[in-house]
Amino acid sequence: MLVPAGRPSGGRPRRRPGGVLRTAALVGIVALGCGTVLQISRDRPGARGTGGHASAAPSSSARASAAPSSSSMSGGGPALAAGAAPSATAQGPTGLPTHDAARVSAAPSTRDTSGSAADAVAQAVRKAAAGAHGLLSVAVEDLSSGVTAHYGAAGHSFATASIAKVDILAALLLQAQQAGRELTAAELADANAMITNSDNSAADALYTRIGRASGLDRANRAFGLTSTAAGAAGHWGLTATTAVDQVRLLRAIFGAGSPLDADSRGYLRTQMGLVESDQNWGVSAAADDRSTCRLKNGWLPRSATGLWVVNSIGEVRHDGRQLLIAVLSDGNATQEQGIALVEAAAAAAAGALTGALGTHA
Repeated sequence: MLVPAGRPSGGRPRRRPGGVLRTAALVGIVALGCGTVLQISRDRPGARGTGGHASAAPSSSARASAAPSSSSMSGGGPALAAGAAPSATAQGPTGLPTHDAARVSAAPSTRDTSGSAADAVAQAVRKAAAGAHGLLSVAVEDLSSGVTAHYGAAGHSFATASIAKVDILAALLLQAQQAGRELTAAELADANAMITNSDNSAADALYTRIGRASGLDRANRAFGLTSTAAGAAGHWGLTATTAVDQVRLLRAIFGAGSPLDADSRGYLRTQMGLVESDQNWGVSAAADDRSTCRLKNGWLPRSATGLWVVNSIGEVRHDGRQLLIAVLSDGNATQEQGIALVEAAAAAAAGALTGALGTHA
């Protein structure tokens, strides 16, 4: 398949980033009303290594606080923000459950039989999210060891919003591989706009190209996702998922032993490293250098509640370790508060996991 050497032209003009406050200052004004689950495992069958590093995004010292323009608003088709009224027991993209039973557990791991990494991540994320409203789920994996920790709302599926665009591109690349063809010029243009600018029209075109929900679900089975259901009726932004599944998707992109070949993985990594600077927030808060992280974010106001879904997935380098991080949240009062919560949780999880495992040269 074709892999562009640089950033193609044709994306929307870059906006100046808005003035989002640093995460530590803002997290205190949103509170976490959900229970906690934390697991640690080596859920990485067949993984053999990490592969090369792709082009990095432009550096950015600020994050966007304004709502995105219509050309890049996270979502997925007409009436995307429509949702059901909140329910304490509802699961899926339209429900906003208020709590789950709290518990903390650590599954055995050859790297961490005592569960110290699990405990460290649980304590760090809980502290970072103290006092916050809504639901939060975090999964983080150290790619070299396979140690994965998960903290979050038990049994709750989150709407993806625009993080689904990574999944759509992965599905397109897998289909192209299986057909023995390269991506067309139109597909390459849409892929670049969809990932780097979060362009919805491009996502609509590629979601249709892969066969919509059936095509995405088929690809996700190949990627090993077990708790993700594609959005119906063209609503890719209402795909329901979990943080653990999103780390599995990231592993298919950044790890080895993946259904995606080296060219496809490299192309996806490159696109995630070219995200516009005003969208370089979220898991990048966990990176030693924001300019080297590769990510995709999603944000979506729900029409039924006025509350925000804010998600971020990606790969970062933290204390010498390569980490895959997914942070999903809903029930945020504002987009800015959601960004602050996601960034605080990502940074806390990364610091706790690397601290427990030790720095890696």
